[in-house]
Amino acid sequence: MLPRYENRVQLVLALVVGLLLVANLFTLTLVAMTPPDRSVRAPVLFAVFTITLLVSLPGIFLLPRWLVRPYRQLVGEAERAPVATRPEGARDETEFVLETFQAVVAQLRAQQRELEKLSAQASARAASAEMFNERVVASIPSGLVAFDANGIATIINPPARALLDADESAQHLATLLRLSPELSGMVERCLQTGELYRRVEVSATTSDGRARRLGVTVAPVDPQPASNGAARGALCLLTDITEVAQLREAVALKRNLESLGEMSAGLAHEFKNALATLHGYAQLLQHLELDERARGAASALLQEVRNLSQMVTAFLNFARPQPLQLSEVSITELLADCAAELQPLYDERRVSFSVSGVFPEVRADELMLRQALINLLRNAAEAFDDSLTEERRVSAHGSVEADDNGGQRLVVSVEDTGTGLSPSELQRIFIPFFTTKTKGHGIGLALAHRVFTEHGGTLSAANSPAGGAIFTLRLPLETPQT
Repeated sequence: MLPRYENRVQLVLALVVGLLLVANLFTLTLVAMTPPDRSVRAPVLFAVFTITLLVSLPGIFLLPRWLVRPYRQLVGEAERAPVATRPEGARDETEFVLETFQAVVAQLRAQQRELEKLSAQASARAASAEMFNERVVASIPSGLVAFDANGIATIINPPARALLDADESAQHLATLLRLSPELSGMVERCLQTGELYRRVEVSATTSDGRARRLGVTVAPVDPQPASNGAARGALCLLTDITEVAQLREAVALKRNLESLGEMSAGLAHEFKNALATLHGYAQLLQHLELDERARGAASALLQEVRNLSQMVTAFLNFARPQPLQLSEVSITELLADCAAELQPLYDERRVSFSVSGVFPEVRADELMLRQALINLLRNAAEAFDDSLTEERRVSAHGSVEADDNGGQRLVVSVEDTGTGLSPSELQRIFIPFFTTKTKGHGIGLALAHRVFTEHGGTLSAANSPAGGAIFTLRLPLETPQT
């Protein structure tokens, strides 16, 4: 590009020459208007001509050079341009300059089109990479949530929303992780301090109040946190390990029960023999001639021996399970029989009982299944506090759900409106001899748990969202392995 001062000098020079010509014309006019005296006109004309000549010649000589100089620079630039030129003999400068710059413009347009093509390819690759990343994130079976420094979820895949039971509008960690306060605290500490949590087990609840166990890993997005220790974001990986935790607890409970059964079966048998002797002596005392006080003591002794004998018999049945006698069992009829047998207890405890849902037939040992259901329903009726004045209800609801192996299983939920169970009680509820009642042996629920396990099913306990406890048993709708 030409310097701006050259254009200004050329403009000033042109103005000076123009003014001189105008001044010369004005002088000639004055001379023409003066008296026609040759002696007077000659010196004036000569002086004007001389001044005009001296001033105009340099301007006339320099002005074309300055006017042509940009053109010469343009020709020089065209000669240095890397384009094909015509032979020297046939070259015309004006045509050469035009051809050169047309070629340069054509090259620039070609390069522009190439840049546009490369830009379109880069945009397509970026869109493809983004779509691929979205598909990868969406196809991960585990939950994935990415938070920015403000705790806003920037990435969340469908499994994560399902595990966290969150709707589409939930973005901030306070609302997204509202059902798992423990996980929410971990993410906040990770954002504030950059702390890493690897394979931590946390608890969560669903919107309907069911307990859930999650295996989580929370890591800062930036491996080099800021100077104040805060991370620029956090990445959270979630896995539902509820069934794994339940199986782990069931295996641990089964091992404990096996060890307890092997150790105490023999001891219980000896107790039963001794109790039979005590029972005989107590009956003998009742037939002796005793006063009223002695007969009362003998009756009390006989009742205690009978209670202890029943407890030992129940424990022996638990410690030494019998082979299953399988047959087609109607759960509906079985629940009706259990309700009829427990009706006096329910009337005494002022408890109402209801049955709802569907109960398909299962192949099971009817006697063992009946005893297990009676233990569950009796436990539900005895769970109410005597001081509770509200309505006491126990309900059994049946449904069918798909299992992990492509089959189906029966789900029966026995729910009461009592006070529920504490976390420590939920962990120990199926251990033999553990009970929260003033009267009871702590064998009923342990025996029910073993019966359902032998049938290939499960029995779990939890607190109901409406209050009270809920026991859920699952039985496969197929022949259990014996």
